[in-house]
Amino acid sequence: MRDEQLLEAIERYLAGEMNPDERRAFEQLRTENAEVDSRVIEHQQFVGLLKQYGERVELEKRLNAIHDEIDVHALVEEVTERPPFVINLWRNHHSKISVAASIAIFAILATLFVTGKMDNKSTYTELSLTLQNQRRDISRLNNKLDNALKHEPRVLPPNKSSATGFAITSNGLIATAYHVIYRADSVYVQNFAGRVFKTKVIYTDAKRDVAILKISDTTFTGLGAIPYTFKRTESDLAESVYTYGYPQDSPMYNDGRVTSLNGMNGDTIDYQVSVPINAGSSGAPLLDSRGNIVGLVKAKETGLEGTHFALKSDFLLDAIDNIPTDSLTKKPVLNTKNTLTNLSRVQQVKKLQNYVFMVKVY
Repeated sequence: MRDEQLLEAIERYLAGEMNPDERRAFEQLRTENAEVDSRVIEHQQFVGLLKQYGERVELEKRLNAIHDEIDVHALVEEVTERPPFVINLWRNHHSKISVAASIAIFAILATLFVTGKMDNKSTYTELSLTLQNQRRDISRLNNKLDNALKHEPRVLPPNKSSATGFAITSNGLIATAYHVIYRADSVYVQNFAGRVFKTKVIYTDAKRDVAILKISDTTFTGLGAIPYTFKRTESDLAESVYTYGYPQDSPMYNDGRVTSLNGMNGDTIDYQVSVPINAGSSGAPLLDSRGNIVGLVKAKETGLEGTHFALKSDFLLDAIDNIPTDSLTKKPVLNTKNTLTNLSRVQQVKKLQNYVFMVKVY
C-alpha cells in the first residue's frame, strides 16, 4: 500500500468513515504490521496536536483582546503612586489582570512547544526561572492591592436613609432605633473618621423601637474601652440631658431637659425631652451631665412641636439582655467605668466621637 493510500486509510479510520468490513480489515492489518500501527498512532497524535494548536490560537486571541484593555506597566506605576485608582481597577478587573499577567508565560510555552525546544535542558531551566519570576511579580502585585484594599475606606452608593447609632460594647455591638432599619436590605455604619463597616441586625423590638446591630465587617478591629456607662435608675424631671448624633453628614450636638417621665399617652418606657430632634437623630444616645447613657432617642411626635421621645436606658438594657445567644460568640460585657464623669461638656463630646455612628440603610 502506497503512503498516500495508507494516509487516506488512516484518516478514514480515525474519522470513523470506514464500513464495518473495512474497519475489521484495517484493524487486522494494524495487528499484523507494526509499522502501520505505528503510523496510525503517530497520525492520531499529530491530529490531536493540530486540534490543540487551533484551540490555543483561539484562546490566545481572546487573551490578547483582554490584554489590550489593560496597560500592565501603567498598572504597576499606579500601585505605587495612586492607590485609590488601583483599588477601583482591582475591584472591577481583578480577573482580567490575572489573566493578562499569564499571557507572557503562555507565549513562552507556545513558542517552545511549536518549535520543538521543550526537550532542551538549558531552555527548560530558563523557562523555570522565568515562571518563578512571573509568579513572584504577580504575588507582590496582589499583596500590594490586598493591603491597599484593607486600609481604603469603603465607598458606597447613595443610601435610602440615614440615622444614628452608638456603641454598646467595644467589639462592635451598636444600638439604634428599630424604625431606622425596618425593611432594610443591608445596614452599614460610618464612624467619625469616615470609615464604613457592614453590620448585621441581631435583635429588634418594634414595640419599644429599638434594634441592636453587630459590626460584621472583616476590616473592623474593635473600638477600645467604651467611655460611658448605662444609668440603671430613672432620671429626674427637669434633669439636664444632651444628644450627639447625625441628623446630617456631620455630627450635631443638642441639649435640653427631661420634660416628662412618661411618653405618649402615659407610656412608662419613654422619657419626653425638650432636646431638639431632627431627621437622622433617631438612634442617638441621650446622656446626662455626668456622661451616663439615660436613653436612646426615638423620634419627635408628628404634629406636636417640641414633643420628643427617648427610650429609657433600663429598657435598652433589657434589649441587650434579650439578644439571641446564637447571634453572639459571648455574652455582651458592658462597661462599668465612666471616664466622662469629670470632664467638661466639650471634652465629653470629643470622647463620644469615636463611639457614635451614622447608620446608613440600603
